[in-house]
Amino acid sequence: MNMSDPTLILMESDLFKSLDPTHRRQVAEICLDHPLKKREILFHEGDKGRAIYLCARGSIQLYKTSPDGQEVVIKVIQPGELFAEVILFEKDRYPVSAMALEAGLVYMLPTVQFDCLLQDPDFRNDFMANLMGKLRYLAEQVQYLTAFDVEARLFRFLKEQSGGMQTFQCNLSKKDVAAAIGATPETLSRLLLRLKKEEKLVWEGKKITCIQSKSI
Repeated sequence: MNMSDPTLILMESDLFKSLDPTHRRQVAEICLDHPLKKREILFHEGDKGRAIYLCARGSIQLYKTSPDGQEVVIKVIQPGELFAEVILFEKDRYPVSAMALEAGLVYMLPTVQFDCLLQDPDFRNDFMANLMGKLRYLAEQVQYLTAFDVEARLFRFLKEQSGGMQTFQCNLSKKDVAAAIGATPETLSRLLLRLKKEEKLVWEGKKITCIQSKSI
């Protein structure tokens, strides 16, 4: 996919792909590309929110900092996902920090321009309908976290990352993968040791081999 064309990534986005083509083109016209280096901070918790973002390439970690200075991972954003949209409706400051887990690209959608689009009743109704769909998805994710154990969540996540291949390269750290499946790094480490002993999965460096994935 040509990530230099925001229209294409918008067509892959869960939030924008169902928009009327005219409305999707209007969104593409206000997109500003923003390349990111690995571990680059996109914004800090509490910063003034001047844009929402669409991940085009790479992955973005959203996290909060606890009073004792510990970072708590909220979500790992993947290509096609919109984030920081809360500033459109609730607060004018980012409630979390965002950091690139790998080199990538995001599209900035300035809030001033996006607010102008929302003034159009047809665009607003179309966008809000898609936003409600995203909220339903998040509700399903909560159900997913409660319905599947950590091992099942790991294999589901690796299946998405591998494209169905038994052996593949993973550019995310184990800490990042743990955050993505809703587990602590310690829990993931113990799980990987057990799976290696049971000859189900081997993770060496960036190479992962799923010998016998759990049926889900």
